[in-house]
Amino acid sequence: MTAAQAHTFDWPGAIARNRDALLRIVAVLFIYAGLDEGGADEMPRRVWRRIIRLLRPAEAAARRLIVIASRGIEVPPPKPRAQKAPAPVTRATGCVTVLENVDFGLARARRAEPAARPGKPAPAIPAFPLTDPPRRFDARGWHGLRPFPQDGFMLADPNEEVSARTLCRRLQALKRALDDIDGHAKRLARRRARRDAGLRGPWHRPFLRRGLPPGHRKRPANEADDILRECHALACQAAMPLNTS
Repeated sequence: MTAAQAHTFDWPGAIARNRDALLRIVAVLFIYAGLDEGGADEMPRRVWRRIIRLLRPAEAAARRLIVIASRGIEVPPPKPRAQKAPAPVTRATGCVTVLENVDFGLARARRAEPAARPGKPAPAIPAFPLTDPPRRFDARGWHGLRPFPQDGFMLADPNEEVSARTLCRRLQALKRALDDIDGHAKRLARRRARRDAGLRGPWHRPFLRRGLPPGHRKRPANEADDILRECHALACQAAMPLNTS
């Protein structure tokens, strides 16, 4: 795609088309995970693996749709944060301990009776991650070796029950991101502004990792693989600087 073609390309139409396709996949995954009936705490490992095969490329494709939607969004630079008050300092001078910047007013007050603790609320849906996860050999020693052994291990039982709570929360976060692409695009633009301002944090890592995207397969095996391939190509084009000349 040339610069002239990118300028006249129907970006909203491409986002809407791929978003609808991803929502159809998410609807199927919700049924697999039992989220249509509240969600499952555990599921067989073979079902967990089947969901992961679709979830990984779907998450990567949704992240690329957010990158495309953030194209051209400009936000003001972040305001400098106020400095925190100095922490209490304790220093010992001989037999006397001097406490600085400490207020004992609350310590002298009479403590109220502890109220009854309410029931533990359900865990909140996590925010959809805007950055690709690092490759496994980026976080562990690589040294030209394969990350997994070739022998000396036993295959996991496909019928063993495994926890499905984290998987269900990832599905819910993906569904929320697809329902609010524009909101997440503004969120990404704010992180980009903080990164450009030189503020360090989890957003200083590139949003799209180099090379192939997470969940990529050389030979597409399902619709999620085809969607990811198209979204990745569009996101790489959208991430290029706009030609305003």
